[in-house]
Amino acid sequence: MKRTHLPLNGLRVLDAAARHLSFTRAADELAVTPAAVGQQIRALEDTLGVVLFRRTAKGLELTPEGAAGLDALRAGFLQFEEAVRAMQAGQSSKTLTIAAPRDLTAKWLSARLADYGRADRDLRFMLVAADDELDFTQANLDLAIRLADGPGEHEGAQVGAGGFVMVGIESAPEALIGWPGCPQTEGAPPLTVADAGLAIDAAAAGFGRACVPALLAAADLAAGRVRVFGENAAGPAYWLVAPLPQWRQKKVKALVAALLA
Repeated sequence: MKRTHLPLNGLRVLDAAARHLSFTRAADELAVTPAAVGQQIRALEDTLGVVLFRRTAKGLELTPEGAAGLDALRAGFLQFEEAVRAMQAGQSSKTLTIAAPRDLTAKWLSARLADYGRADRDLRFMLVAADDELDFTQANLDLAIRLADGPGEHEGAQVGAGGFVMVGIESAPEALIGWPGCPQTEGAPPLTVADAGLAIDAAAAGFGRACVPALLAAADLAAGRVRVFGENAAGPAYWLVAPLPQWRQKKVKALVAALLA
């Protein structure tokens, strides 16, 4: 059903003027001039085809036509306010839904969410596997983390410096472990795994060396499970991304700040 276009500004002015029976006091409430109130009322009368107010010796008077719709109008404004509160309820929600690659979740994200969650025990996290075609609305996501050259069509913030490192252990062969998205290939790999996180684990086990995102390898390097061979290579970085409405939410801003700290 096609909805009638509603002159909401004019109706809001009508409500205020009807309550005060004064364009001046209505203007004070709405932070506009009395002339602006009069202009809105005249435009509304033209739109509706009725006279809403008359000036009498006693002052401003609401016509029967103007009074006829006031109860429904005010009930409608209350419903608008309830709708806005319902839409804003997500701002105060303690649940955050995050899409991230599985290997990044295991190697980097989980520990940071645990630290962040200890500051507020009411926080709840829902983690889903990242997908290049993720629909934020359909998946009800608050934030996604992607390995990319930038935020793309969304708002975003880069995590770390980006680039790739070659990791392994001294006693392992120099052959490169394969994984989907591996930036280097050298013949037939001794082992092919599902992601870069598993490639790091395979390198630590001695299968060979793994060329992986630097951020992903940071914890294993710090723990001494693997070491770096050669210099870092250029490459994409991990990005925290979300459409602008999600990015502006207080809970998402707080999460982004915690993950970047």
